[in-house]
Amino acid sequence: MRALAILPAILLLAGCHATFFGAVNALEPGAHVVAHRDNVFDATEKLSLDVYTPAHADHAPVVVYFYGGDWTTGKRQWYRWMGEALAAQGMVAMIPDYRHAPAVRMDGFLHDGADAVRWARDHAAEFGGDPSRLFVMGHSAGGHIAAMLATDKQWLGTVGMKPRDLAGFIGVAGAYDFLPLDEPRYVAMFGDTPAEQAKSQPINFVDGDEPPALLLQGEEDTEVFPSEAISMEGLYRQMGEPVALKLYPGLGHESLVFALGPLHRKATVMQDVATFVRRQSATSRTTETSHAAPDLQEPL
Repeated sequence: MRALAILPAILLLAGCHATFFGAVNALEPGAHVVAHRDNVFDATEKLSLDVYTPAHADHAPVVVYFYGGDWTTGKRQWYRWMGEALAAQGMVAMIPDYRHAPAVRMDGFLHDGADAVRWARDHAAEFGGDPSRLFVMGHSAGGHIAAMLATDKQWLGTVGMKPRDLAGFIGVAGAYDFLPLDEPRYVAMFGDTPAEQAKSQPINFVDGDEPPALLLQGEEDTEVFPSEAISMEGLYRQMGEPVALKLYPGLGHESLVFALGPLHRKATVMQDVATFVRRQSATSRTTETSHAAPDLQEPL
């Protein structure tokens, strides 16, 4: 267990994300998980995704996971551990590239996200996945991307899909309600007028026609405050949409996402994700045709 003890020091002292994530990826090789790397989904922009599957996947739920990094940094390869962790729970996990600011603004990385989701639906069966049981999931900035795809119809609309084509949305300390913007880098990403900035907020697009949502949030998060998830949950409920909010005592912004992998065994975060995916997978075909809201009130 010494490796677990030294990881915080690596994070603080190395100053190199590749070193840190290399250490995380080395902690627990994926048993009974098959990796299919470097699948191109946008040849023009040179964007690919990695797929992680259970060894004998057959009509498994599919989760497209968007990593965090303030919309400016990150690599899909760093999140091999996430793909393996999700696949170990019986899911086909897809982790895509997306372009970063300042090279692109919000429309750039959201178009990339939509393209990745369409590719996932079109190719799910090739990896033992079920395209009718398709989820989007993300942490922090990646949670924002997933939430925008699940709420603002225009983005999936560009690839001939709609939010209701998703079986569910899973936000891990996602950014949903973060106005006003005053830092120049965020103004450059999301616009310099109130009207433009309003279009960057997932909470402004919840209108009662979204997929079910699971919102995961650490109570000690000082980067994306719990109030954002609480606001999102409240609006979902106001609109009669199925939603579950899980608040985790003692977890902050980074420790919450790493609780999904090999760094935390006591937290129930991955268990909660797996339970949500199983429940929504079981009801996705019914809700697609009837729009009936499954009961998420009971504990996950």
